[in-house]
Formats: sequence, structure tokens, C-alpha cells
Amino acid sequence: MTNDTASAALPLAPGQWALDPFHSSVNFTIRHLGIAKVRGRFERLEAELSVGERIEDVRISATVDLASINTGNADRDAHVRASDLLDVAKRPTMTYRSTRVSGEGEDWTMEGELTIGDVTRPVTLAVEFGGLVEVPMDGSRHAGFEATGEIRRGDFGLDFAPGLLGDVVKIQLDMQFVEPKENA
Repeated sequence: MTNDTASAALPLAPGQWALDPFHSSVNFTIRHLGIAKVRGRFERLEAELSVGERIEDVRISATVDLASINTGNADRDAHVRASDLLDVAKRPTMTYRSTRVSGEGEDWTMEGELTIGDVTRPVTLAVEFGGLVEVPMDGSRHAGFEATGEIRRGDFGLDFAPGLLGDVVKIQLDMQFVEPKENA
């Protein structure tokens, strides 16, 4: 399939798409003691989707406030933020910058770089395009995506609590972006 066809399969107008923070989330799962999963999310994030004329010109950037972790247990969250674990004073954010997007239809791949603190590693995410819809209340157009992947904590120097917490962290992003007004 040519790049022109792939671009046409993702019907997004060129421009800077803004994140709809009320309909977007950054979720994760990690094993505890190797036997159970602990699920959580980050409550504060910023992201922007830049759509060009060609698929090669599509980029996304996102910043997540690590202090906004929410696992449903305030005591656990406070401990994870502390200096002996995540150390949000030293590592206040994690950022992702895509370097390449490829695919067609509903199934896409996004390659990029994830930075946590002062460590940057390549991370590839599987992306499902949920579609594009006009919101009846205001006529704005929203595009929806789900991105999934995994990272290894040790790759980012987050190797605290070995044996208690698994090294693999599974990531699920549910994102909605709003079409630029000049294109609406």
C-alpha cells in the first residue's frame, strides 16, 4: 500500500489536533508479587497530535505528570511518589515523542521515544484508530485512538522493589483529539 493510500485511510485534516482531556486517559498494569495485577492511571496529561499532508508527517507528543498517579489507594500512591520508589521530585514527568507512524485502516504502529527522568528509550505502541465523529452539541470533530504497549522498569532505572513488583509495565492509552477549528 502506498503512503498516499495509507494517509487517505486515516481521514484527519492537517494541523495541530488538541487533546480532549476529559475523554483521554493513561492507564497501566503491573504485577505485584508475581501473582496479581495492580492497575492504575495518571490523572494529568498533555498531548498534541500534529497531522501533515502525508503519513510520514504525523507526530504525537505527550507529557504525563507522574505525581498524578492513582492506583485507587492513596497510601500506596504516596509511597510510589516517594524518593525510594518513583521519586517524582527527581522525575516529575514522563514524555513521549513519536518518530514514525505506519499502518492502515484501524491498525497502526507508532514508534517513538519515552523519557522518564533523564533516561530515554525507544518504545513502540500498537494503535487502533477508533474513528472520527462530529459532536452534535458544538459541531467539533473528534478522533479516537487506543494505544497499547509495554515497557520494562529497569530500562528506565526504576528497578526498585524487585520481587515485589514486576519489571514489565503494560500501558494502555485511550485518547481523543479535537480537530483544529480552522479545519472544522
